[in-house]
Amino acid sequence: MRLFVFLSVTVGAGGVTGSIIGAAAGHRGLFIGAFLGGLIAAPSAAYLAARLRWIEPRETKGTALGAALGFLAATIVAVSTLSSPVGPVLSALLVGAGGLVGRRFGRRAS
Repeated sequence: MRLFVFLSVTVGAGGVTGSIIGAAAGHRGLFIGAFLGGLIAAPSAAYLAARLRWIEPRETKGTALGAALGFLAATIVAVSTLSSPVGPVLSALLVGAGGLVGRRFGRRAS
């Protein structure tokens, strides 16, 4: 549960930070910044989780890939549901779910 929340919050914060930085370049920059911020935050969060010993080092790649794929899915859901605040907020949960699935696959691959 701790890893799920950590990935969801950390990668979501990366997306928000990227959007704030990208907003300086206009509307399109806001979306590009959010996208890049989340994609950079996913492997960073997985690496930090390994350093904190919340996951085994061999699970880092799978967790990072899963969180990044979850972020891509969350991006699609968030953009498709911008008219409601519920969709973008709940889509962040896909990051944590993706990270947990990736962790399991990473564990099997090793």
